[in-house]
Amino acid sequence: MASLYSCRECGTDLNLRTTHLFPPDFYFEAGNKGTLSFAMVDETKFKFEKEDKFMPFFETLDYWGIQRNRTKIKCNCCGKLVGHIYDDGPPLTNSPGQWHFGPSQVIPRAPRYRFKTKALKITTET
Repeated sequence: MASLYSCRECGTDLNLRTTHLFPPDFYFEAGNKGTLSFAMVDETKFKFEKEDKFMPFFETLDYWGIQRNRTKIKCNCCGKLVGHIYDDGPPLTNSPGQWHFGPSQVIPRAPRYRFKTKALKITTET
């Protein structure tokens, strides 16, 4: 069963595909509460804005730091913030990680497009 994802603010179809949706129980270092995460998006539907902050942040016990590098995802039509791009997707290599402690931020990781469920209007197709 597929779903249509549109911007709650202006109603524009964001062309997000259920086939690119990560399972709800997939582990991410930055968490996944109240959000939907996609492996890829139609970049023509969004504006991307870099966000670099030097201040402490705490997403989860495993994902915290001093500098936050992420990208804001905004609706291309109305400019509403709908989510962020995180660098905590699946590892792009089969490396065991730094000092063999498992995947970390040192290993190149696929981007994760994390959308706030409050910013989306979700319609189920039958």
